[in-house]
Amino acid sequence: MIHLENFLNTKICNDKLSTLLSPKAAAIWASEYLGKQVTSNNIIYLLNYGKVANHSTNNKENLIDKNELKTYYDKTIKSQKYLDSPISFAQYKEAETTKHIHRIHPYKGKFIPQLVEYFLDSHTDSMKLETCFTKGDIILDIFAGSGTTLCVANELNMHAIGIDISYFNTMLSNAKVTEYDLKTLEAEILRITNTLNSYANTTQIKPFESELNNQLSMFNQMYFPNKTFKRQVALKQIDEKQYGKEKEIEFLKIYNDLTKKYAINLATNLQGNFFEKWYLDSIKQEIILIKNEILKAPKNLQNILSIILSRTARSCRATTHSDLATLLEPITTTYYCHKHGRICKPLFSSQKWWNSYALDTLKRLKEFKNLRTNTKQICLNADSRNANIISMLQKQDVDFTKLVQSQKIAGIFSSPPYVGLIDYHEQHAYAYDIFDLPRSDCLEIGRLSEGQSKNAKENYVNGIAQALKNAKRFLKNDYNVFLVANDKFNLYPNIAQLAGMKIANRYDRPVLNRSEKDKNKYSESIFHLKEM
Repeated sequence: MIHLENFLNTKICNDKLSTLLSPKAAAIWASEYLGKQVTSNNIIYLLNYGKVANHSTNNKENLIDKNELKTYYDKTIKSQKYLDSPISFAQYKEAETTKHIHRIHPYKGKFIPQLVEYFLDSHTDSMKLETCFTKGDIILDIFAGSGTTLCVANELNMHAIGIDISYFNTMLSNAKVTEYDLKTLEAEILRITNTLNSYANTTQIKPFESELNNQLSMFNQMYFPNKTFKRQVALKQIDEKQYGKEKEIEFLKIYNDLTKKYAINLATNLQGNFFEKWYLDSIKQEIILIKNEILKAPKNLQNILSIILSRTARSCRATTHSDLATLLEPITTTYYCHKHGRICKPLFSSQKWWNSYALDTLKRLKEFKNLRTNTKQICLNADSRNANIISMLQKQDVDFTKLVQSQKIAGIFSSPPYVGLIDYHEQHAYAYDIFDLPRSDCLEIGRLSEGQSKNAKENYVNGIAQALKNAKRFLKNDYNVFLVANDKFNLYPNIAQLAGMKIANRYDRPVLNRSEKDKNKYSESIFHLKEM
C-alpha cells in the first residue's frame, strides 16, 4: 500500500513536470497552437505581468505550465471568432505591424501598414473580390496623419500625396518618405551625440542617477521580487494600490536626501507652456542643446533629426511610465509604477533615449531604403476641405505636378479623424513648443475639445463631406475611395451622400494591433466609396 502511494505521488509529480516549459519551448508550442509566431519575449512578458505563473524554484530560470498558458490563450485569443477574417491581421506580431519607418515616431490613431497594403495591392481573396489600384497609380490621403499611406504606396510602386492640417504631421510624413544619404545622417547623429555627452559630463546628473539607481535596485529586489510580486497581484494576494503607496512613501526619504546631496533642480513651471510644465530642468537644457545642434546640420537632414528629438522628448516627459499616452500630472519624484510593478523614477537625462532612437531610426531608414521604389510621395500642410493640390504641388515639385495633371489621382485611402476623440495638435504639443511650429487647432475636424454633441456631429459630417468633394476635383472619373472609420454614430451614409458618393462596400474589422496601449475593445469599418 505504501509503495502504491509513493508510486502515485511520483507519477503526479512527473506529470506536472512534463507540462513545465522554458520560455523558448513555450514560444514554440504557442506558435503552433495559435498559428502565429510567438517569441520568448512574448512569454517573458506574460510572466512579468503576472498573466501566467513562474513555476521555477530557481531564480536563474523561468518555467511556464503549458496547461496554464493554454487556458490563458483560450480565454484571450482562441475565443475571438473574428480571427479568421482576412483583415484581422491577427497573425502579425507588433514588430511586423510597426515595421521599419512605421515606428519612427509614436502617433495616436494610426492604422497599421498591412491594412493599407490589403486594399492597395493587386491580390484578391474571399473578401476582396476586385483590384482597385495598380502600379504607377497616384493615391491621395486627405488626412495623412503619420504618413502610413504614403509609405505603403512607395513600397507598392505607387505615387502618393498626403494632406494634413497639422504642421507636425506633415513634417513627420515627409521625414519618413524622404530619401537620405545615410552616411551623412549617421555622421550628423554622431556629432550631436558627442556634443550631448560632453555636456552631460559637466553636470551632476550622472553621479546622482548612479547612486539613485543603486538604491532603487536594492529596494525593489527586497520589496518587489520579479518572480512573485506581479503574480501575487494578479491573484489578488496583495493589495497593489495600498502596498505600492506604502513603499512609495518609504523610498521617498532616500530620494529626497539624494536630490539635496547633488543639488538637483526638480522645479517645473505649472503655469507655463507644455515644454515648461512637463520637463525637468536638466532634460530641458539637453533638448535645447540638441535642437541648436540640429540647426547646424545640412538642411535636408533637419526634419529627420527633429523627428528623432521629438520622439526623445516624448519619452522624457515628467510623467509615470503608465501615463505616457494620457498625461495626468507632472511627476518629479520616485513613485510606485503599476506598469512595472516596482518603484520607478522620473528621467533626468535624455541621453539614453536620444542614443536609442537615433540608432533605431538609422536602422529603420536602412530597411526602408532596400524596399523603396522610384516613385514620388509628398505631404502638403493644408486644409483638406479647400486645398488646391495642383497649385500647392507646383511650388514644391513641378514634375510631380505634371504627372498629377496628366494622369489624375486614382483614388483615396485615408482614415479621417473620429468624432470628439483626439486633439491632433495637442498630442504632439511638446514638438510644437520645442520647434516653435505654427498651430491650426481650430481647423481640426472632429477634435476632442469639441465633444460629441449633436452640433459637433453635424459639423463633422459636413467637414468630412467637404474634404471628399474638394478631393473629387483631382480624381479620375472611375475613382475608388477607402475610408477607415469607427462609425459608431452611423454618420458615413450621410457623409457619402453629401459628397455625391455611394457606399459600394463596407468591411468590418477588430483592431488587435494598436501602437498606443488601450484596454478597451475596439473595432472599425473600411468604407469603399464610389461616384453616385
